[in-house]
Amino acid sequence: MRWRESGPLRGLRAVGGLAFSVALTLLGLLAVTFFIGRVVPVDPVLAVVGDRAPEHVVQRAREELGLNLPLHEQFARYVAKAARGDFGTSVLTANPVWEDVKQAFPATLELATCGILIGAGLGVPLGVWAAVRRGGAADHAVRVMGLVGYSVPIFWLGLMALVLFYAKLGWVSGPGRIDVAHEFSVDRVTGLLLVDAALAARSSGDWSAFRSALSHLVLPASLLGYFSLAYISRMTRSFMLHELAQEYIVAARAKGLSEARIVWRHALRNAMVPLVTVIALSYAGLLEGSVLTETVFSWPGLGLYLTNSLQNADMNAVLGATLVVGTVFIVLNLLSDALYRMLDPRTRDTRAEVPR
Repeated sequence: MRWRESGPLRGLRAVGGLAFSVALTLLGLLAVTFFIGRVVPVDPVLAVVGDRAPEHVVQRAREELGLNLPLHEQFARYVAKAARGDFGTSVLTANPVWEDVKQAFPATLELATCGILIGAGLGVPLGVWAAVRRGGAADHAVRVMGLVGYSVPIFWLGLMALVLFYAKLGWVSGPGRIDVAHEFSVDRVTGLLLVDAALAARSSGDWSAFRSALSHLVLPASLLGYFSLAYISRMTRSFMLHELAQEYIVAARAKGLSEARIVWRHALRNAMVPLVTVIALSYAGLLEGSVLTETVFSWPGLGLYLTNSLQNADMNAVLGATLVVGTVFIVLNLLSDALYRMLDPRTRDTRAEVPR
């Protein structure tokens, strides 16, 4: 006889396995970052007390920070604190690291979200167009555009964009998130400056702060959008070429369906199943990889915070920011897996039948 595993038990086992996997991944990320931070030739104690501090002051600070303990004990203490949400105090800002991260992350989230909207909104149609026009001028143009996006360093593109569109043409605003004149005129409700400026403008009727925030956002968001567009358009083209070569496409054409309906309603619908994962991972890449863009544009996000922390040997801030980035990457990866299962019924787990 066979019995079927009950739904609640199966769901509980899946959730437990997922939680264990996430915890193990975060622990591994924390361990790698922690031990790398301890072996780099930078003494975090000197970052606190200064290079000219007396030896007894250095030793006392080392003991207070727990840096005189063996590495495994230091790591155990840090993990215990991190589990309670305590990532220590930043040397650079003298604030709790978690408070700094909460202030910096919305800026990165806003920039990366606008970037992925541009990248996916343009990359998917361009990829479809290139696949439909395979071998033609449109196909070659899209492939060259993607190749340039892959090959040219993003910091160089950022500098050239600032020189051209800000310094020469004056079409957009320069570095930063908003003009100094509007810096304190917008109440930070969500942390997303564009949203907060729009909320403030609705109540006051003055849209100058919103226009300033949008003008500052356009250039770095477009740069990140172009960077993700290069990858998304290439993968879309690849997926579409695979789908257009399938037998169901031949059958649809034999039935007399229009080419537009075949491409957009049938081929693209099936190509979107793996493409969802590509877009989600691209989004995660923008959230964790916008360090150079934020540095070039002086964008006060998590990337700039991480860069400044590294330059000042602020290891508490480096570890906290890295863990946040890793958590975001894991969450987006899990979300893409869930969407993948929703779009493709073939990947859904069937009820397990176990011999009794």
